[in-house]
Amino acid sequence: MREALDSGKLKTIYGHVAKRYDFQHSFFTARSDQRGRELLVDKAVGGGDMVLDCGAGTGSTGILAAGKAGESGKVVFFDASEEMLALAKEKTARTHVRARIAFRRGDMLDLPFEDDSFDVVLSTYSMCPVHDPAKGAMELYRVTKPGGRIGVAHSTDPEAPVVKWLADRVEDLVWHIPSISLGCRSVRVLPTLEKLGCVCIFKEHIGVPLWPFFVFVVEKPALPSSYGEGLKSRAGRG
Repeated sequence: MREALDSGKLKTIYGHVAKRYDFQHSFFTARSDQRGRELLVDKAVGGGDMVLDCGAGTGSTGILAAGKAGESGKVVFFDASEEMLALAKEKTARTHVRARIAFRRGDMLDLPFEDDSFDVVLSTYSMCPVHDPAKGAMELYRVTKPGGRIGVAHSTDPEAPVVKWLADRVEDLVWHIPSISLGCRSVRVLPTLEKLGCVCIFKEHIGVPLWPFFVFVVEKPALPSSYGEGLKSRAGRG
C-alpha cells in the first residue's frame, strides 16, 4: 500500500479540484465509479433508513441513497472538504430529495456521531486516500446500528499479475500529480469489518482493468461482538 498523503494536503487537493471532481473521476474510471455507487445503494439502502454518506464529496452517492430511502428516510452528507460539501448542497438543492438531507463536516477517522446512530453507512471512494483505512472502517462500524448495513467501494489491485505490474508503473507517474491521483491508492478494509463480526452479503469487482474497484456490503452483528464491546462509547458528541 502506498503511503497516504497528509490530511491537510488532501483537503487542499479536494478543495482545488471540487468543481471538476465529478467529471474527472468519471472520466478516469470510465463511469465505473457511478456503477459502484448504484450497486451500494441498491444492495444496502431500504425505505425509511437513516443513512450516513461518509466522505460524501459532491453528493452523488447520497442523492441516490435519499431517493431509495424515501420520504421517511434521511441522509447525512459528511465530508472533510468545505468545497465538496458546498457543491453537494448546490446539487441537492435542485432535487426532490433535498428535504431529507443534512450536512456535517469533519474527520472520517473521528466521526462526530454517537455509537449505533445509523441504519446504513456508506463510503464510496473515501477510504482510498485516508492514512488509516482500518481505523476508518472501525468508525463506520461504530456508528452503524446492530443489524445495520455498511457499504464500501474503494480502489483495489488488478488481479492479473501483468496488469498489476503495468498499473503500478502508471501509478508511479500519476502519484506525482496529486490533482489527478487525488491521493487514492489500493486499500483493504473488508478484513477489518469481518474481524469485528460483520457478515458480507454482497461483493463484486468492477471498473477498468488498470484501476478496478472493490464494492461490498456487510451486515453488523445484531448483538455487539466481543470486539465491539471494547470500542469506547462517544456519547454526548452528536
